[in-house]
Amino acid sequence: MSLDPARLEAALQTARAALLAERNAEGHWTGELSSSALATATAVVALQQVQTQTGDDHSHYIKGGLDWLVDHANTDGGWGDTTKSISNISTTTLCWAAFHKAPEEYSATVAAADAWLTKAAGGTSPEMLAPAIIQRYGKDRTFSVPILTHCALAGKVDWCDVLPLPFELAALPQRWFAALRLPVVSYALPALIAIGQCRHHHRPTWNPITRVLRNLTRKKTLRILEKIQPPNGGFLEATPLTSFVTMSLASIGLADHPVTQKGVAFLKASARPDGSWPIDTNLATWVTTLSVNALGEALPTDAAAPIRDWLLAQQYREEHPYTLAAPGGWAWTPLPGGVPDADDTPGALIALRNLGDVTDATREAARQGCTWLLNLQNRDGGIPTFCRGWTNLPFDRSSSDLTAHTLRAWLAWRDELPELQPNIDDALQRAARFLAQNEGTCMDGWAPLWFGSQHAPDEINWTYGTAKVLLALNEPVQQALPGGTLRVTRGKNALLALQRADGAWGGFKGGEPSIEETSLALEALAGVSENDIDAQAALEKARDRGAQWLVEQVESGAWMQPSPIGFYFAKLWYFEKLYPMIATVAALTRLR
Repeated sequence: MSLDPARLEAALQTARAALLAERNAEGHWTGELSSSALATATAVVALQQVQTQTGDDHSHYIKGGLDWLVDHANTDGGWGDTTKSISNISTTTLCWAAFHKAPEEYSATVAAADAWLTKAAGGTSPEMLAPAIIQRYGKDRTFSVPILTHCALAGKVDWCDVLPLPFELAALPQRWFAALRLPVVSYALPALIAIGQCRHHHRPTWNPITRVLRNLTRKKTLRILEKIQPPNGGFLEATPLTSFVTMSLASIGLADHPVTQKGVAFLKASARPDGSWPIDTNLATWVTTLSVNALGEALPTDAAAPIRDWLLAQQYREEHPYTLAAPGGWAWTPLPGGVPDADDTPGALIALRNLGDVTDATREAARQGCTWLLNLQNRDGGIPTFCRGWTNLPFDRSSSDLTAHTLRAWLAWRDELPELQPNIDDALQRAARFLAQNEGTCMDGWAPLWFGSQHAPDEINWTYGTAKVLLALNEPVQQALPGGTLRVTRGKNALLALQRADGAWGGFKGGEPSIEETSLALEALAGVSENDIDAQAALEKARDRGAQWLVEQVESGAWMQPSPIGFYFAKLWYFEKLYPMIATVAALTRLR
């Protein structure tokens, strides 16, 4: 039975009104990130270390964090990254270690966590726990070394189990980093320096040459760390990264160092009234561009100009001191810890186009943004997140979702920027080849980098990645590229194969359904049409079943429940309050 258009229209009006009501006093969106057990545990240990070294009283924040962890442990005794996440070894280990100085009142929580880790890792002794953590992340030390450092400072593992980080390399010119193939990703330079120094202090290398080199570069790399710290103290606005830096420096006698003190100030300012910490401050720029692009012409006329001015003010106009990114990009947040990247920059470019009224200032911002993305494109034709040429570790490589998003941004501005058309057309060809080469097998579709599915055995969210690519492939110019039409069909078939019997979508075949994943699939499929009658009928049936499910969620009120589908660096999960609302508006608008 087909969905009554009146029901779809009513659901759309409900969703639009709710999303518009979420605007802040300045007229754009701020959103709200989930509280994070992982972030809370790291903040607690960082403040414990500073309190021990300085005598400063941070007990209010420490006890508040521990109490929140007790109240939000899963029934199995472990913790997931968010209040809706299944238990995982990384977060459970961090939380378990945070109770190392806790009084007897927390003994039941500690015992339950110990039991969970014993079952999951084969034991909570250093001999068993450290290898399990290292195995989870493989050669990428971006998060395995910080976790083990956190545990070593809590006395839960020996320093010999903490792999060293070559912090002395940070003294070299930063433009060399891609060629050096560091064991951490590009955005983890603060951790490389602080944790590297911490491990060197507690267990110096046996190699006399390396030991001398590290001693000689200690002060210089600390100066670099101080230089790249944002004025509010929060590295990337991220509680875990800032906590790891703070605890590491405090443990080596640098609790009074300016970097440590600014880190403490950031952590105290970021604590929530309930005692928890979010994984990051906010995604205001990101959720604002997503909201603008979802609402389209439904955005009130008088709201467009303030949002446009605000977005233009968020564009980086100077080289970024952290990543050395050229001017022209956007970060996920307007706060000083943000870093320009290749998901927020396309999102901002598309939003500026959708806001209309292309002034000289808007066109110049678009020219700089498109150029920034052109210069970021890797040799393989794909788009990485922060820095061109970093391909050593997964979160620094080209990715299908970022490449697809960038394609849409280039196409949105191609005709308005004739001076860039030759470069954009060449980049489109190279990006199309990248997408063709990175399609999954057996109708899987495309795997994304920054979103996942906690229920999937490999945590890959095929629905998200395929939907994002299909949205780009649906663009008329993109379909004209080699293999474009064929890949539209493949993307469509992949999404149809991922649809559940109830009409909804999860992140993988048979996965738990979510508002976000169902909406993304419907938004992408709404732009597809088939010449074959039978294929078109199957497509329409799938869309109708999905629309029925989504409209029912709006009617019941369940549509505003977010799911933990986001990765925030090194597969740290999060959910965002606005994601299901934005995705629902985008899908229902496209369907109508």
